[in-house]
Amino acid sequence: MTTHIPHFIDGQRTTGQSTRTADVFDPNTGQVQAKVPMAGQADVDAAVASAVEAQKAGPHGIRNAARGC
Repeated sequence: MTTHIPHFIDGQRTTGQSTRTADVFDPNTGQVQAKVPMAGQADVDAAVASAVEAQKAGPHGIRNAARGC
């Protein structure tokens, strides 16, 4: 049985918009251990938008001068 590994975007697991997948191989045996979805443009856009919002909201989004550093 092959494991399917989802994307993790905006705190949620998602299979993504694309139907394409890539194999993940065990380097010791050469056997397929899992499949991962290939990100489509919509997946990349969602991940980038989530990262931008997280950067604005989190402590790393505050410039050093604003934190007194």
